[in-house]
Amino acid sequence: MKILQIDHLGIAVSTLEEGKKFWCDALGLKLEGTETVEEQKVTTAFCPVGESEVEMLVSTSPDGPIAKFIEKNGGKGGFQHVAFRVENIEEALAELKQKGVKLIDETPRLGAAGCKIAFLHPKSTGGVLVEISERP
Repeated sequence: MKILQIDHLGIAVSTLEEGKKFWCDALGLKLEGTETVEEQKVTTAFCPVGESEVEMLVSTSPDGPIAKFIEKNGGKGGFQHVAFRVENIEEALAELKQKGVKLIDETPRLGAAGCKIAFLHPKSTGGVLVEISERP
C-alpha cells in the first residue's frame, strides 16, 4: 500500500455557518464549495490547506453518522476522522485486511468529488476513525 499524503481532516459541525465561524472567519481558510452525499446523509464543505484539506461535515438527517457523532459528543462537533490518500484503494483494502485490520467498508464506496473511499474501524486503529481515499 502506498500512502501519498494526508488527504483531509474530517470535522463534524452542527451547521456550516457554525463551522465557517472558526475555520473560515478566524483561520482565514477559503471554502471551495459544498457537496451533498445522499448515501452518507452528509453535506461536505472543503477548505484547502496546502496539499490537504479540512472537510466540514454537516448531517442531512437526524439518523446520519455525523448527527450520531455529534450526539455522542454531548451535542458538540469536533474532529471526526483523518483521511489518507492512497494510490490504489482496492490494493490498500486487501493489504489492510490481510494484516488483520477491521474494515468498516470491505469495498470502496463513492465519496465527495468522485473519490473512492473506505473507512477502517476504530477498534483496529487505536480509537481513531480512519478513511482511505483514492482521487479520480
